[in-house]
Amino acid sequence: MSVPTPEIRAVSRRLPDGGRIDRTVTYELTVDGVAVTAHPGDTVASALLASGRTCVGTSLYRHRPRGIVTAGIEEPNALIRIRTAGSVAESMLPATVVPAADGLEVETLTGRGRLDPDPDSDLYDKKFVHTDVLVIGGGPAGLAAAAEAAATDARVILLDEQAELGGSLLSGGDSIDGLPAADWVDGVRRDLSSHPETTVLPRTTAFGSYDGNFVLALEDRSAEADRHGARAAGVSRQRVWHIRAQQIVIATGAHERPLVFANNDRPGVMLASAARSYVGRYGVAVGDRVVVATTNDSAYATVSVLRDAGIDVAAVADSRETLSDAAAAAQDADVRVLTGTAVVDTVAAPDGTGRVAGAVLGSLSLDEPGETEAVDCDTVAVSGGWSPVVHLHSQRQGALTWNDRLCSFVPDTAVDDQQVIGAARGDYRFADILGSARAAGAAAAARAGWGDAAEPTLGAPRGDGVTRPLWLVANPADPNQWDNHFIDLQRDSTVSDVLRATGAGLRSVELVKRYTTLSTASDQGKTSAVNAIGVIAGILAGGEGADVGMGDVGTTTFRAPYAPVAFAALAGRERGELFDPARLTSIHEWHVEHGAVFEDVGQWKRPRYYPQDGEDMDAAVNRECLAARNNVAFQDVTTLGKIEIWGKDAAEFLGRIYTNGFKKLVPGKGRYGIMCTADGMIFDDGVSLRIADDRYFMTTTTGGAARVLDWLEEWLQTEWPELDVHCTSVTEQWTAIAVVGPRSREVVAKVAPELDVSQDAFKFMEFRTTTLASGVPARICRISFNGELSFEINVAGWYGRSVWEDVAEAGAEFDITPYGTESMHVMRAEKGLIIAGQDTDGTVTPYDAGMGWIVSKLKDFVGKRSFSRADQERTGRKQLVGLFPADKSFRLPEGAQLVERGTPITPEEGPVPMIGHVTSSYFSSNLGRSFALALIKDGHHRLGDIVTAPVNGVLMDVEITDSVFYDKEGTKRDG
Repeated sequence: MSVPTPEIRAVSRRLPDGGRIDRTVTYELTVDGVAVTAHPGDTVASALLASGRTCVGTSLYRHRPRGIVTAGIEEPNALIRIRTAGSVAESMLPATVVPAADGLEVETLTGRGRLDPDPDSDLYDKKFVHTDVLVIGGGPAGLAAAAEAAATDARVILLDEQAELGGSLLSGGDSIDGLPAADWVDGVRRDLSSHPETTVLPRTTAFGSYDGNFVLALEDRSAEADRHGARAAGVSRQRVWHIRAQQIVIATGAHERPLVFANNDRPGVMLASAARSYVGRYGVAVGDRVVVATTNDSAYATVSVLRDAGIDVAAVADSRETLSDAAAAAQDADVRVLTGTAVVDTVAAPDGTGRVAGAVLGSLSLDEPGETEAVDCDTVAVSGGWSPVVHLHSQRQGALTWNDRLCSFVPDTAVDDQQVIGAARGDYRFADILGSARAAGAAAAARAGWGDAAEPTLGAPRGDGVTRPLWLVANPADPNQWDNHFIDLQRDSTVSDVLRATGAGLRSVELVKRYTTLSTASDQGKTSAVNAIGVIAGILAGGEGADVGMGDVGTTTFRAPYAPVAFAALAGRERGELFDPARLTSIHEWHVEHGAVFEDVGQWKRPRYYPQDGEDMDAAVNRECLAARNNVAFQDVTTLGKIEIWGKDAAEFLGRIYTNGFKKLVPGKGRYGIMCTADGMIFDDGVSLRIADDRYFMTTTTGGAARVLDWLEEWLQTEWPELDVHCTSVTEQWTAIAVVGPRSREVVAKVAPELDVSQDAFKFMEFRTTTLASGVPARICRISFNGELSFEINVAGWYGRSVWEDVAEAGAEFDITPYGTESMHVMRAEKGLIIAGQDTDGTVTPYDAGMGWIVSKLKDFVGKRSFSRADQERTGRKQLVGLFPADKSFRLPEGAQLVERGTPITPEEGPVPMIGHVTSSYFSSNLGRSFALALIKDGHHRLGDIVTAPVNGVLMDVEITDSVFYDKEGTKRDG
């Protein structure tokens, strides 16, 4: 729901001077269809306030009018949808961080975004970098630390979520090292730019921190993209930085907290630091008459900035009983300061907009309960204390502790190779910040190998003055009314919601959070979480009569991302055609030229079959199978996974990974092996060649190559780190060509004339290195996946196509036939050879697959212990068998369910008990009929039984057979 246009005031609130905006340039943007002017340096929020607009929408559930609360990423209310020319619309962006731009179209939201139906044509990128020192946060602490680290010539990355460096210094009113804050920031920025190894990234938010000092950060480049025309200029709109740092310095600052009192959600109630920012940074008067409510000294800097801008400060309600130095100074400057006082309620304007027209001040003194005073104002600037931004520290399991003096959770234990400095650890005084920050920067560089700095002594965080804890302010006019005391503005969560949660018996902050939805919105409770904990602690202490403190309640879990990240940014360029890139073998273009029909297997484009004129798939497959069985055929098998495994313990390692032995395999020979998972189920299979005593060449299934490599590395790195073994993927480095059939020996003899390919000289499961007739070095293996005499020629990928064409030329006199994966499947199934993942489903052991012969009884291996489990030996396990449909021409659908013959399958009979399913199904020209493989309960003991397959309303009888249909004796293997 958008805000009605009368909320756009005719009178501008833009101050006549001041701020860091460029008043020489004027932008025009539209907000809910109304023109709003802005200047470079403005955000959408500052432009709205400058135009006189106080309301920015209504709340998500209760539809109460809401206004701008903050000036940063923690904003809970002012969420917008934006669109720039030529770009997709983006939703749920805080208006406080979106830079104003000429022609920007803005729509205010009510806490619920709307996706743009048009495709996003903008570019999104990723970047991977290493650095010696990563400084997160560009405020005074981060700048000081980065400058000190950069001075050592270390590689330094400084990132900050704001458009320009400076943090709180950008709001004005401070001086550092005898310089105005702005001049000091400019000097540090120039110094950093003079170091070639230093990278400064504004508008970049670190949103995730992970083990090994790995940080993910999102760089918003939308302003540059809009300026250059985004896609036309190749400028990405956002970029995700993957940063690996030796040392990290966290200088993320702190977020100011609001106060919880009656009707504290009215437009015009904002954080004191935000009021200061809008005046000092953007040159915008947040109101004509302001009441400031605070629990600490920081709000008095806002009082000073407001008064310097000519804005009337009606009163300061300071909850502390005695005047601090800052409060006394304000009082000496004729500011009305009321100690022991708080805002207890707000008064709504009579124009129906719901915005603030007054504040009700009440005494917190026990001597004067219920005493109140109404003060006319149009803005209430509140400060309930500060919450260090500890998200990244906590994401790395860094502990927190409650600090009573600061009234905030601060880092307790250190994270290896990380330091937390400045306001992020509760230090708010420049005198403390700069010295410790510089020491931290120098120490980080020294730890990374640059310089020789002493370790910094940070001491305990001291803050700036004392903060009085004030989690909840009752309204004396209605002390039992808590439904208008808002804790989480974005979720419309109130004190009443917390009372209901605790009344239901919930005590854990995590459970209360979920019961009430507190801190679960897109802002992740940046302004509400600590207040919620304070309210919970107060309720539990009062209800249970116990001393329940903030530390006793604890915090909720901080999880990445720290701030919302668009899916498009995470995907980068990996979308559309690049989402799942096609992998092509070196022979791919030959396949295309010869009419291959392709299928996708593990990202690879593999020829499925090669139709000739007038042929459908069945006809082409029959022709290819007959050629391989009766003559000679060849196939591109490059896509099989290939992993080199080397090291003095390589034999021991393979013995542990495979179910069968590999230690005694001599160099020059290969062996088929099966891997099992820890529960004894078939994981993958393939042939491994022993190249040398300390080197093996493993092949895997095409689709399983990546997961097998991950599997091997997992065991090496986590279970057997003592083994001297290394694994390297070489799948793309080798082109592999299978030459199969009774006449394959003659073809290979012509291609590799130096090689003796006779049966006596070159036996099954052996390999030889040779030089082909073309001069290409090759490794040739006697391996068969179809039961026929077969050779596999492996050459470097550079020579793949030329060697393929040499094979085609050598086999021309024998009418050699290229064949695809469909023919390969038919022939391997005829021999009962499994495809892991198709004929197995994660519940199949080698014994279930009829391959008990491959399981060693003499050695241990992954999964062996599971074979002794009762479940592995029970009856009723599904086992691999063959099937012959009664109708020889009927091909069972893969996945078809099998039931006992005579089982009723009508709906009236209820659920039908299934006994198995079809895993592979083909028509065999060699067998002259259809056949299938299936997993059936106790299948090995049911050979010859007839079962039924219900298919499309037809009950097809099928006979359970042995899983090997062709050449059971293996006589064809040697030609």
